[in-house]
Amino acid sequence: MKNSWTKTKFYMLMSVLAIFLAGCGKENLSALQPAGEVGRQQFFLIILSISIMLLVVGTVAIAFTIAVVKSRRSKVGEDFVPKQVAGNHTLEVIWTTIPIILLIILAIPTVWVTFTLADVEDMVTEDGVANKDSVIVNVTAYQYWWEFEYVHENVVTSQDLVVPTDEKVFFNLKGADVKHSFWVPAAGGKLDTNVDGINSFYLVFDDDKAENADRLFYGKCAELCGPSHALMDFKVVALPRAEFDQWLADMKVYEEEAKVASADDAKEGQEIFNNSCIGCHAVTPTNPGAAGPNLTNFGDRELIAGILEHNKENLVSWIKDPEKIKPDNKMTGAYQLNDEEIDKVAAYLMELKLDKNSGDVEKMKKEIESEKNEDNDEGGDK
Repeated sequence: MKNSWTKTKFYMLMSVLAIFLAGCGKENLSALQPAGEVGRQQFFLIILSISIMLLVVGTVAIAFTIAVVKSRRSKVGEDFVPKQVAGNHTLEVIWTTIPIILLIILAIPTVWVTFTLADVEDMVTEDGVANKDSVIVNVTAYQYWWEFEYVHENVVTSQDLVVPTDEKVFFNLKGADVKHSFWVPAAGGKLDTNVDGINSFYLVFDDDKAENADRLFYGKCAELCGPSHALMDFKVVALPRAEFDQWLADMKVYEEEAKVASADDAKEGQEIFNNSCIGCHAVTPTNPGAAGPNLTNFGDRELIAGILEHNKENLVSWIKDPEKIKPDNKMTGAYQLNDEEIDKVAAYLMELKLDKNSGDVEKMKKEIESEKNEDNDEGGDK
């Protein structure tokens, strides 16, 4: 009896926790708090499907309750047989037609939204080249990090994706090693990154929602891809268009010359980095496809390795033993540095920050416009 009561209390506690924990979540991580056009349309489908489900469950529950109450025997031993409805063609037509109608109600908006969200025609021109008027990002997923290449601006970064708000941002998704899945829950549903093809789609980030979320959304890999799959996170920084353009222009300044360290230990760290790490990690926003994440603006990022708080202490821990933090990562065993060298490399990496407002936005736009006119001229010649 005591064990039975203990089990009952345990199940009651779990039920209460399940109800309350189901409401836990963050505005910048929850699919139930959509932050853009795509997320809202998909949230509508979630609500529609749940409403239909609740309607069906409620109707069945009411019908079952009525049947039990009306058909129960009022006295023990009473010889009472409820009215039999088997073979009633009217009822059979009704309970066959109703599910069909409900499926049609669910199917029509689902198909419409699916085809709408798959429309990426604005990403290319009639000549089949990338549309210079659209923001296009090539996303490459690696075990266990993300690379982002801004097509028109020729800017490459990793881990922190920066996007403009209140407009479509197009993504070309590809996996570099195994299948991954690109997912920003607050902005929209996931899409696989395959190694044998490119999947394309778009997301929209509302400026008001972005402001409420401190301009930061969370992204994840939603496809089991190895031991550190759960740690394959990235961040999305959503900025007004003017600030986004300035960020791109600031990044492009690095194309001319890599940042030179200022502090003495950072200068020594830069030399060590150039001798030990530069083969895998770039510190200029160019050349996609490197073996390791691009570190151009590492000092400005939100997290280290996508999961650790951004500070020098955590960076030292990561460089010293990346396997302990992200098992099966490709960085483990790729270099030999002592504690002193690691500390100096960390000092150098923490200095890799953008010089704010150093880039020429107008110059960048003119270059893109010039390339656009060249594409149009080539298209006209054809």
